[in-house]
This record gives sequence, C-alpha cells and structure tokens, in this order.
Amino acid sequence: MKLAAGMTQHRAMPSFAPVTLQEWFRRRGGTANPGGRKVVLYPDTFNNRFHTDVGVAAVEAIEAAGWQVVMPQGHICCGRPLYDYGFLDLAERYLRRNLDRLREWYREGIPIVGLEPSCTAVFKDELEKLVPNDPDAMRLRTSMLHFAEFFERYDIEPPALVGEALLWGHCHQKATGGMDADASVLKKMGVEVEQLTSGCCGLAGSWGFEAGHHEVSMAAGEQGLLPKVRALSDDTLVVANGFSCKTQIEQGNTGRRALHLAQVMQLARDHGPEGPRGSKPERAVYGRRPAPSVARRAARTGVVATALAIAGSIALRR
Repeated sequence: MKLAAGMTQHRAMPSFAPVTLQEWFRRRGGTANPGGRKVVLYPDTFNNRFHTDVGVAAVEAIEAAGWQVVMPQGHICCGRPLYDYGFLDLAERYLRRNLDRLREWYREGIPIVGLEPSCTAVFKDELEKLVPNDPDAMRLRTSMLHFAEFFERYDIEPPALVGEALLWGHCHQKATGGMDADASVLKKMGVEVEQLTSGCCGLAGSWGFEAGHHEVSMAAGEQGLLPKVRALSDDTLVVANGFSCKTQIEQGNTGRRALHLAQVMQLARDHGPEGPRGSKPERAVYGRRPAPSVARRAARTGVVATALAIAGSIALRR
C-alpha cells in the first residue's frame, strides 16, 4: 500500500479515526452552551479525520470558558495541498467554497478558530493572494484565529496546571501570528515554558512521507527538535499544535508524544493543577478519540463478516 501511494517504507501511516470530529459533534447534539457567545471551530482534515482527540479537547476547552461552539458540517477543506502542488485554479475554487460556507459567521464578526496551523495559515495568508480585493476574503482573514490567539484576544482564563513544557512552533504558525499567544496561555496556566524558536521538524506535510525524502526529513529534525525532546525529563510536557510536528516527534525515536495546547488544557481540567501522576503526562489524554456508535460498529462487523463469507464461498468453488 505504501509503495502504491509513493510513501517511504520508513514511516508508519497515520490511522483514520473511528468517527470524524463532525460526526462526534453532531452525535452529542452540538454545543453544550446553546446560550453562550458563538465561536466557529473549523473542522480541518487532520483534526476531523485523524486527531479527533484534539478536536474534542478544543470543543471542551472553549465550552468550559462559556462559549457556544458552532461546527460546519459536510465536506469542508482549506485546499492547501492544491496550491502546494501548483493547482492554483482549483485551490481558488476551494477557497471560494469556504467563503460561501463560512459567510453567515464572518459577516457577523463571529471568531473562527483553527486547530491545525497549516490550515489556519491558508486563511491568514494565501486567501488574500488567491482571492484578492474581495471584502469577504478580508473579513474571513480577520475572523480566523489560531487556538491560542482566540484565548488571548478574548482574555479567556485557562485552567491551572503546574509543570514544565517544551513549546514547539509549526512553521506555518510562526509565519502567521507566531507562538507568543501559546506561550502566554501556558504561562497563565502556571506552566514554565521553554520555547525552541529556530529550525523545522522536517516532515513538511506529505513531503516527509514521500519515498526518497525520509533521510533529509529526519536530518532536518535532528538539527534541533528531536535531540531536544529526547533530552527532556519524562514529566516535561511537549507542546506542538501541528499534525506534521507531532508526527515527526512520535516517529523520530523520541519515546514521546506531543500534545496540542487544547489537550494541555484537558489535562488541567481532568487532573487538576497538579496534573496526572507518573511520567509522560501525555499518556493521560493522547489518543482519546471518540468511538463509533454501537450501530456503526455492528455495521462494520457485518461488512467484514459478509466479505469473509464471500471469500470463503469463492475459495470452496475453486
């Protein structure tokens, strides 16, 4: 499968979540604060279909502050891979589709929060270049916030957590707002923050998964990030918001897994200011992806059973 997809054999493939973030949100009946002030949480592909645990943590963190979370349903995507690979006309169409889907909110001045830096950066940077001189594009750009920026702009008090953390910034986030907001929120929580300000994790989205790029990808990570993570004490948090950065840390022989800022807040809410007991605190929240409903599990089991029965029937006929 990796060979067919042009992937290096040295990387583990990311696993799809059992249910999407959108489905989880729909299944729970939407927001827990229907009377609160509205904020839109953008369901980017990474957190909607892979790291749904991050999405759940973000919804809960925003709702804990009293806000009403709104989540667009149906297919929605920033389209970043399209212009990364030069499909500019198609990329523009995707962005115009986003302008249509999000219009009812950004025209009202409702903040729109992004969890994945590479996707959020699309609306903060590429949007006005691909859709120039468009008032709605400017409105969407102004409404779009990185997760920590939302907490800072609206002066939201985060939950308390005592400890230490290494903060790593995704390249797209450093280019479209920086990491000051993340550092500030962590410090308000009570976390002592060390921040690496130079270098790149080396994964660079799909590039680090492609055959022939693995050695260069890992060499970039070994220039700073990966050795630093290996040298950390086991009770120090590793905070990184980007899918690529988290993947590189996990697959870079560090023995650690990085948490999104939303998951750090989840640690604080679930375990109090002292955090979870034991080493590697990320274990308490990492990978807590929503499970499928009983009906969906039964349907999947039925599909597998049917497939096995058909395969067995074919084998008996031979």
